[in-house]
Amino acid sequence: MTDNPRHNRTAIFSAQFLRLSELLGEVLPANPFYSRKLGAAGVSADIESIEAFKSRVPFTTKQELVEDQAANPPYGSDLTYPLFQYTRCHVTSGSTGRPLRWLDTPASWNWMLDNWELVHRTAGTAHSDTVFFAFSFGPFLGFWTAFESAQRLGCLCVAGGGMSSVARLRAILDQAVTVLCCTPSYALHLAQVAEAEGMSLRHSKVRTLSVAGEPGGSIGSTRLRLQEAWPGARVYDHHGMTEVGPVTFECPARPCVLHVNESAYIAEVLDPATARPVAPGDTGELVLTTLGRHASPLLRYRTGDLVKISAHPAAKLPCDCGRFDLALEGGILGRVDDMVIIRGVNVFPSAIEDIVRKCGGVAEYRVRVNRTPALVSMELDLEPDAGCLDTGSLVRRVTHAIESSLNLSVPVRAVAPGALPRFEMKAQRWVLE
Repeated sequence: MTDNPRHNRTAIFSAQFLRLSELLGEVLPANPFYSRKLGAAGVSADIESIEAFKSRVPFTTKQELVEDQAANPPYGSDLTYPLFQYTRCHVTSGSTGRPLRWLDTPASWNWMLDNWELVHRTAGTAHSDTVFFAFSFGPFLGFWTAFESAQRLGCLCVAGGGMSSVARLRAILDQAVTVLCCTPSYALHLAQVAEAEGMSLRHSKVRTLSVAGEPGGSIGSTRLRLQEAWPGARVYDHHGMTEVGPVTFECPARPCVLHVNESAYIAEVLDPATARPVAPGDTGELVLTTLGRHASPLLRYRTGDLVKISAHPAAKLPCDCGRFDLALEGGILGRVDDMVIIRGVNVFPSAIEDIVRKCGGVAEYRVRVNRTPALVSMELDLEPDAGCLDTGSLVRRVTHAIESSLNLSVPVRAVAPGALPRFEMKAQRWVLE
């Protein structure tokens, strides 16, 4: 297993370097993509330290991988082994551009299941649980790894693909489901449907909401709404990517803080503009190296995810949960390319999510961003929930909250019930116009 919460930072770095050396020794002679890339940078397999690795190995970018797959169809050249050894193909969501196809061997797949087991176990999921997966099983990796890792734990796993929201709710209630896996948005949507259908979630046995795919699980106001909507349940956030695997898991002692599984990944948090490390308490881009996915590795991959390093002094003291793994406050704050600058103010999707959910009375919302050469502007559409009796008051409340929190005046308008889309997968609430 990849889980060892009692490491100190020195032990973590030592273990990472051993795994990195094994990775480079296997990948560099056989992987065309990284043989070219690291050869051009003058990097060999016998790199002397993690610090040297970080200073000498160039970044890998999503655009680079897209171009490589276009030039070497259909899977690109980031393949360490002959094609016949690969048994799984999954694709990225394509939410940030052209989707990537990603291959895995049985060994690299099992490595990811090990990492996913850590997510489940840290959330308290055990063989006695019945776990419901409220999504359709498409080509995206997270569905399959979440399901198969829960199977390995001995859980009773219930697939919810191809079902309506009402049918899913009936299954959750009838089968005494104890763990629900979905996005934060969809968990809220299920609660709204339950209320509309007269189905009481107070009769639910769900005690764990395992959420991912978008900001929300590590945003305090959204967590509160989720836990109010699902009485007796605790939210556990986590995150990962198809091309990387399951990366983080929520700290059981500090809600809204995600730990990076540093037994499996080398993580860096860098200023997106300068590529220099940021200090604890500051925000930067998460850069990852996959230590165990030898079949299709990624070295210093710029994920595009914005995170904030916890100011907790983990280098000297363990986290409250006993771990020394890198801690990220607020989970995934958004994407580097999602952040917009409105009249000099950096506006993150997570900030708008927090403000809207704190105000209450909102069933769904949408942010419309208009970019011109001279100006970037933003407007907010609100769909009131069924209990909202005064939409004018709601609009004024949200408008004032944005002004107070961000020192920005943003036009806010109410739209008709049902006017905004609902999302089973990642919510796409930010629209560029």
